[in-house]
Amino acid sequence: MVRFREMSGIRFLSITEQVTEYLRGELLRGRWRDVLPGLPQLSKELDVDPKTVTIALRQLETQGLLIPQGAGKRRKIVAPKGTRPPHKLRIGILLHWKLEMTDGYLVELQHQLLMAGHEVFFYGKGLTELKMDVNRVANLVRQSNADAWVVLAASRELLEWFISEKIPAFALFGRRRELLIAGAGPNKEQTYRDVVRRLTELGHRRIVLLAMKVRRLPQPGATERAFLEELEAQGIPSSSYNLPDWEDSPEEVPQLLDSLFRLTPPTALLIDEAYLFHAVKYHLSRRGIEAPEDVSLICTDPDRTFAWCRPTIAHITWDHLHVVRRVVRWAKHLSHGKTDIRQSLTSAHLVEGGTIGPAKR
Repeated sequence: MVRFREMSGIRFLSITEQVTEYLRGELLRGRWRDVLPGLPQLSKELDVDPKTVTIALRQLETQGLLIPQGAGKRRKIVAPKGTRPPHKLRIGILLHWKLEMTDGYLVELQHQLLMAGHEVFFYGKGLTELKMDVNRVANLVRQSNADAWVVLAASRELLEWFISEKIPAFALFGRRRELLIAGAGPNKEQTYRDVVRRLTELGHRRIVLLAMKVRRLPQPGATERAFLEELEAQGIPSSSYNLPDWEDSPEEVPQLLDSLFRLTPPTALLIDEAYLFHAVKYHLSRRGIEAPEDVSLICTDPDRTFAWCRPTIAHITWDHLHVVRRVVRWAKHLSHGKTDIRQSLTSAHLVEGGTIGPAKR
């Protein structure tokens, strides 16, 4: 356990007092619910003998924070006066794409929320399958008995609906900027600019960003605007060629690519979402178009499957644990009855893999 630093002029706390203060702080923070862990578990966690823990617990009983329930039974936790005890939340996670359920950071998020005492469930269909339709999402939300929602890569219209209905929601990625809703995600604007500069250094002039509809409409998002602005800054006139319009469906991908490569084939593609990246790479390979010999390919997201690809995949990455911790803190605030609409960003950077190369002449 952490010891108090010794400083001249300050009375040193005994081991028992340190244990008492530590347990008192954890109780006030709402770490445990209803009952305290047993004596063996606390003794092992604090690395002190059971007798010391027993004395500390009796002091907390005297302070009115614990109630003994008899020999061999765990002590009951009493919320201090003027505080609202935390309650368990039922949290629904609304995915952008249902296959994301097995992504490492979402598995970790579910684990940490469960460890915090909450109930977590994934809705069976993703927002792409629901066509980002506000009415369809509204119906499923109203039919569920969730206390709060974590919504992945949602449209602005959908997030505005959660706000208008006063439904606690956390915007993970998506069009959340300047909305009064809790959220987190990577700050990719500068990274997109860095990618464009790197590609122009390699002689690329025909650079295309394949972004999902939610990122393009009703107008390009901040990262997409940064991409177009950097093209202009590098002397490349931007148009719908650089940010093409297409329907978010597997059937549309081959048509989009065949159209792009028919007359003025791109020499570099930035591709939003890992599943779209794999679909693009597979289709181009079938047409005899390989990376990086014929076209440079960069995914704007990381994916665990990239480690098994040869050549290695160029992609943008960031600290996923940052967003996991932010969601867990948001849930903790909600469980204590606190309002939390803060948004946070984590830095992102380019991992220059083997799918980037000089422009084909």
